[in-house]
Amino acid sequence: MRPLSILMIGLAMSTDAFAAAVGKGAAMQRPGIGLALRTGLLFGVIEGITPVIGWLLGIAAARYITAWDHWIAFGLLVLLGLHMIWHGIHPDDDEDGGNPARRHGFWSMALLALGTSIDAMAVGVSLAFLDAPIAVVALVIGLCTMVMVTIGILLGRVFGALVGRRAELAGGIVMIVIGAAILHEHLGGAA
Repeated sequence: MRPLSILMIGLAMSTDAFAAAVGKGAAMQRPGIGLALRTGLLFGVIEGITPVIGWLLGIAAARYITAWDHWIAFGLLVLLGLHMIWHGIHPDDDEDGGNPARRHGFWSMALLALGTSIDAMAVGVSLAFLDAPIAVVALVIGLCTMVMVTIGILLGRVFGALVGRRAELAGGIVMIVIGAAILHEHLGGAA
């Protein structure tokens, strides 16, 4: 596998996470560079691990993973999107006592990162059947995602200042659209 091909895979795998990061950054209370970097690192690590998991699973049972990956990604992203929309419509009804930082905490972000990285797992499955250096591919995917998510959070900050408190509503819609696009692509829409 050529270095340019590996880079293109890394960039392609990071686009969903970038879009999600813009939505999340818009919903946050003015995220700084530190939070953007931590979020980018979290997404990068998860996005870098999933192709390795896919590669390992691909060796054992490729047809089962590729048959369900799009449904898993769709379900996670729709649930996250609906949750964000709920909080965008009902910002004062938070179970966390009105603390918006809790909705953007570690577990919420990790679940979002997992939802956007299911396609990277499918790439890992396909790489199991090629003579591809999985460690290098996973590292490139992780690094591309880290950079793209960090930029996405910071761009979301700008958009959040422009659209106000209802930015989380828009972010939720973005999550659902990403999930629907993944499902559409895998069910033959891209054919």
